[in-house]
Amino acid sequence: MDLDKVVVPVHWYALRVTYCRELVLKSWLDEQGTVNFVPMRYELVEKEGRKSRKLVPAVHNLVFVHTSRRGLESLCSHPELPVPVRYFYSRETRRPLVIPDNQMQNFIAVAGNYEESVLYLDPVDLQLSKGTRVRITGGVFEGVEGVFIRVRHDRRVVVCIEGITAVATTFVPPSLVEPIGSVDK
Repeated sequence: MDLDKVVVPVHWYALRVTYCRELVLKSWLDEQGTVNFVPMRYELVEKEGRKSRKLVPAVHNLVFVHTSRRGLESLCSHPELPVPVRYFYSRETRRPLVIPDNQMQNFIAVAGNYEESVLYLDPVDLQLSKGTRVRITGGVFEGVEGVFIRVRHDRRVVVCIEGITAVATTFVPPSLVEPIGSVDK
């Protein structure tokens, strides 16, 4: 077996930082060359009587990284790490929680839109079992898979990263969604 050709599996992991320092960690990860994602949104900020739109983290203290398990452990114990971090654990395996690639792609497609009408939700409060698993067939979110449910008086597609966070699209007309199966619960 040739050790140069060993492929190390790379997954998405969720990291928790403290005191809203997710952008500090993001810039450090960018310097290190580690693929990462921080959900962001525009917010109106008033400073000295002037209003301006500012890009801010949508979910505080949360950073997603795309790395191997060994890379995650070395990253968390790196001596130059600017902020303390912890990763989310799977309760069953007691290992870092692995986020499936397709789930993360759908999440990034919705959360990476920066629209103000995109909602970030607590996955515990959602009743996803009442919805239908769908794929969006047109518009800005074309190709995104999630659960079609009513959120705040509108029909929206919700992409959930179990136990961490969920994001809901803007209103999606039923003509732009196709059912793809049942909700896994």
